[in-house]
Amino acid sequence: MSPLKRLIAGQPSWTLRSSEVEAAVTELAGQLGPVTFDRRRRRIQPFSIAPWAEEPQARALPPILRALRGDFFCLPFGANATPFKSERHPLHGETANAKWKLTNLETTKELSRLRCHLDTRVRPGRVEKIIELRSGQNAIYCRHVISGMRGPLCFGHHAMLRFPDEAGSGVISTSPFALGQVFVEPTERPENRGYSWLKPGAEFASLERVPALTGEAADLTRYPARRGFEDLAMILSRPELPFAWVAVTFPGERHVWFAMKDPRVLRGTIFWISNGGRHYPPWDGRHVNVLGIEDVTSYFHLGLAESARPNPFSRRGFPTTATLDPKRPLVVSYLMAVALVPRGFDRVAAIEPGADGDSVELQAMSGKTVSVPLDPGWLRGAA
Repeated sequence: MSPLKRLIAGQPSWTLRSSEVEAAVTELAGQLGPVTFDRRRRRIQPFSIAPWAEEPQARALPPILRALRGDFFCLPFGANATPFKSERHPLHGETANAKWKLTNLETTKELSRLRCHLDTRVRPGRVEKIIELRSGQNAIYCRHVISGMRGPLCFGHHAMLRFPDEAGSGVISTSPFALGQVFVEPTERPENRGYSWLKPGAEFASLERVPALTGEAADLTRYPARRGFEDLAMILSRPELPFAWVAVTFPGERHVWFAMKDPRVLRGTIFWISNGGRHYPPWDGRHVNVLGIEDVTSYFHLGLAESARPNPFSRRGFPTTATLDPKRPLVVSYLMAVALVPRGFDRVAAIEPGADGDSVELQAMSGKTVSVPLDPGWLRGAA
């Protein structure tokens, strides 16, 4: 194994670190995790790692599941069970299954930056992955540059958070959204040894009131909840916002995890509520207290064929693919960060750019505020 790689949670991985953050990126599937924020003091590790990661059975799993952890980039996003023309993409695309090649790892006093790349085969082209940590910031700057490809593609990030094993220990909030909908089919079916709670296809205007199969309303802002069930719901961002965000406040641990994106590039967010609802291998009812926060341009998680053809979202004016031009690379930028918050900071109500341009301010429903060193303008920067 290369001296730049080491085995972490069962996968050869590259590591990079700054004054505040330490992160690993797997060679297989390019998955980001584990990640430690505030690494010299509180050592906050928000991301999940699959419980089978170091079990012998993992070697027989598809690469995406073998490495499953943290966050990864999907191109095209989704199951991709239906071919698109002559293209047969694997689950969440080659970017989430193939081996990436290290381009370089740069470390200075100000930043640590890892670059790796993947030459795709199903639709020939290149994807460059850039992960950057900056001194003094509890943040991860992720950028993917897609070049040499032509035609429609859906894509997105697939972050997965592990919550404390205490009901409602995390509080989820988002920037204003245009539309919310539960996945149009049952996420899991009992005949397949899976169980879901939310009402398929139901639309909602608030995460606090999402229709359930029981006729009641489920509150998706509090998690963990609904042990024994697996569900998917999606919100579509308002494109006029300077940036869109999702935040999870952990009042007991006194920190917030949050993600930021350009809503004209990543147009929606899928919530994968994974709380022990799959009773078939390798899940076996043990993948619990995990929330996927998947910022995407896609029609749910169905795949490229379903996202490229007219669908209920695209008919309502919400694009579910981007059209790639081999002469104009597509740049997908994504920010994830952790903020330490004071006692009484209950849930994020707003995230606003700081007056200095080098920070954002997290505002709580309780009135508490926190300034976080960060560069929100980077989201619209070039590669």
